[in-house]
Amino acid sequence: MELTDRERKIVDAMKMLGATAKDKLKTADDIARKAVLPKNLVANDLLALSNRKIVKRVVREKAAGYFLLQQI
Repeated sequence: MELTDRERKIVDAMKMLGATAKDKLKTADDIARKAVLPKNLVANDLLALSNRKIVKRVVREKAAGYFLLQQI
């Protein structure tokens, strides 16, 4: 599966943060800080990755959490 450069950067940031399982969720803020990208771009790309079943979005009370479904 092909990823854009920005999506690759987000996936790499999630790997570095350890967001690889449901009990290790990270927020879009955490991922944006680690990837050094604006939060709105990260949020849009996380949604696209979620639609392609690469990232799983888990709804919580305050902020949604994300983790990788596939190891890329």
